[in-house]
Amino acid sequence: MKKFLAMAALILVLVLAACGGSSDEGNNENAEGQDNSEQSEDNSGNEGGNEDSEENVEKGEIVIGQTSWSSTAPPTQIAKSILEEVGYEVEVTLLDQPVIWESMANEEIHFFMDAWLPYTEEALWSDYKDELQKVSTSYEEVPLGWVVPEYVDAETIGDLEGRGDEFGGEILTIGEGAGIVELSKDVMNDENYNLDGFELLPSSEAAMLGAVDQKIQNEEPFVFTGWRPHSVFAKHDLKFLEDTEGHFQYDNVYVLSYQGIQDQPQYSEAYDILSNWEISVDELENMIQQAENEDASYEELAEQWIEDNRDTVDEWINN
Repeated sequence: MKKFLAMAALILVLVLAACGGSSDEGNNENAEGQDNSEQSEDNSGNEGGNEDSEENVEKGEIVIGQTSWSSTAPPTQIAKSILEEVGYEVEVTLLDQPVIWESMANEEIHFFMDAWLPYTEEALWSDYKDELQKVSTSYEEVPLGWVVPEYVDAETIGDLEGRGDEFGGEILTIGEGAGIVELSKDVMNDENYNLDGFELLPSSEAAMLGAVDQKIQNEEPFVFTGWRPHSVFAKHDLKFLEDTEGHFQYDNVYVLSYQGIQDQPQYSEAYDILSNWEISVDELENMIQQAENEDASYEELAEQWIEDNRDTVDEWINN
C-alpha cells in the first residue's frame, strides 16, 4: 500500500511538472507572437507614414499677382492652369505693380509673371532684391518707350522739342508706379530734352488705348508710352521714338517670387514647374489680339496654348 501511494505521488508530480512546462512554453510563444505581430503592425504603420510624408505633401494655395497690363494676363492664366492641373488651388489677384512686389516680399503673393529687368523696373528691384528672386526668363530683348503713329514727322524724342501745342501738350501713359511711367518722368526732366509744353498724363491702359484709337482715327499727332508684346502694334502703324539719352533700353521679362519658396515643401513643385517657364513675344501678341478681336477669354486662350504645347508642358511638370 505504501509502495502504491509513493508511485501515485510520483506520477502526480511528473504530470504537474509536464503541464507547468507546457503552459510556460505556450505563454512564451504567445507573448513572442504578440510582440512580433505588434512590431510588424508598428513597422507597417511607420512605413505608411513615411510614404505619406514624402509623396503626399499637402500643397499650399498659390496666389499670383497680376497687373492690369495686357501683357501680364496671358502668362498669368497659363501658369494658373498648369498649376491647377498638378493639384494646386490658384488665386489671381489684380493689384498695382508696387503692391505686388511688396506682397511678394511679405510672402503674401507667391509669383509675378511680368517683371521687366534690368532697366524698366530697376528702382523696384533695388528696393526688393534681397527679398525676391528671378525664377525664370519669359522672353528677352523687348522694346518699350515713347511711340507715335507712322504719319507723325518725328524719329527721336528730341524731335518733339518746341512742339507741345502741335501734340496737344500730352504724353499719354499708364498708371502711376509702373516702370515705364517712372522712366518717362526721367525723360521729362532730362535737361538734354527740351520738353517744355508737354505734360505726362498717367491713366489706365484701357483709357490710354482708347485715346490712341480716337487720335489715329482723326490723324492727330500724339505721343504715348508703348511696349511689346502688345496688340496695338498689330492694330496700327506705329514707331518707337529713338531715345538718344538712353532712358529706355531693351529688357528681359522675368517670373519673380520670394527668396526661399523652393525650400517650402508645399510650394516647391510650383517653383520647379515655373523655373522652366518661357514663351515668345509673338505667341503673347497673338493671344492678346484674339482676346480683343474674337472675344476670347484668357482662360480659354491659356487652355488652347497648353494643348498646343502639351509636350513642353509635360516636360515642365515631370522635370
